[in-house]
Amino acid sequence: MDHSSIDRRKMGLVILICVAQVLVQIGAFFWPALLPDMMLLWSLSNSEAGWITAIFYGAYMLSVPLLVTLTDRLDPKSVYLFGVGATIAGHLAFGLYAEGFWSAMAARALAGFGWAGTYMTGLKLLSDLVDARTMSRATAGHAASIGVSGALSFATGDLIASYAGWEVAFIAASMSAIIAWAIVFLGVPIQSVPKTSLPETKSLYDFRPVLKNRSAMAYSIAYGIHTLEMSAVRGWAIAFLSYVAISTDEVGHVIAPAVVATTLGLIGAVASVTGNEISIRFGRRKLIQTAIATSILLGGSIGFIGSLSYLIAMILLVTYGITIWLDSSSLTAGSVGTSDPARRGQTLAVHSMMGYAGGFIGPIIIGWTLDLAGGMSGKSWGFAFMMVAALNALALIIFWRLNPRELDGDRMP
Repeated sequence: MDHSSIDRRKMGLVILICVAQVLVQIGAFFWPALLPDMMLLWSLSNSEAGWITAIFYGAYMLSVPLLVTLTDRLDPKSVYLFGVGATIAGHLAFGLYAEGFWSAMAARALAGFGWAGTYMTGLKLLSDLVDARTMSRATAGHAASIGVSGALSFATGDLIASYAGWEVAFIAASMSAIIAWAIVFLGVPIQSVPKTSLPETKSLYDFRPVLKNRSAMAYSIAYGIHTLEMSAVRGWAIAFLSYVAISTDEVGHVIAPAVVATTLGLIGAVASVTGNEISIRFGRRKLIQTAIATSILLGGSIGFIGSLSYLIAMILLVTYGITIWLDSSSLTAGSVGTSDPARRGQTLAVHSMMGYAGGFIGPIIIGWTLDLAGGMSGKSWGFAFMMVAALNALALIIFWRLNPRELDGDRMP
């Protein structure tokens, strides 16, 4: 078999994995898509709603070091299929048994555990198929598939729930994940795990060498705040737009919040891939620092200004989303690309754990701030998003001080 045939086969497998990621993650954001109605149905406070959103990321954060690090010793395919199974169970449990705060928390935690077994393990499965110079673009393609599924999740959840009820929406999400399981089980070959320089099993969970990698940690710390910001926006975008529509008496005369959130996610996926290409051509550090600085400005103003008009809120939210997603692939590719190849699974575990620690905190910050400020109002939304912007400013300072390396193939600034 010639090299071109091998390359085509590898790219076919990469595409297959990305398609599976769309199918397994399509239900990930059904909860925030249905948040305003579910808050009324179950009489939830803003803080309780934030906790249900956040527990998904919390479960991810706690389980990802175990599951992703295992891919340095086990075939990533087996870990991935286990994660898909947990995703199936989580969505099914929500659709069949959730009836309030605690049962919803348990089901979303199980879905978060499944996400930990599929997101970065899927990236590890993919990255083992490509060479170092192709990795940045493969990582961007993987991030785009996650972005597309996240975007479609809002509109899909809203559409199914409006016709068949929220329970059917979550059951449908579990069925989609079953298809993803079958695609990977049948289409992706078992991989032999290469011998590495890692010591024996007792050192498998020794993360100290990863934490000492200054470049990888710079990208990972910035990714943590990036995910905090992203999860805060994804978790509360529909609630924010619904508030603006009601408070400005524009209900029924505007583009539906679920459609705006879907558009935001799709544009964000394109922005993520585009941002990585800009990183390659003009410098990764420069792109990341510019994206963070712009996000700080938009995040600090969107709550105050966006509350004045639905059109303004919609435009600001989409623009804000573009700046949030712009450095997503660049950060993950930076962490992977500057890692020790023998500790790539460990590095992804730390990177992902830090990211979803931020993802866990983001929705809670918004919910707590809204409650502490007396409920939903233009001022409370302004303060909530300003809190996120302040943390983003801290991330920019840390990233600048650590000054990480560019990747092979990036233009050297």
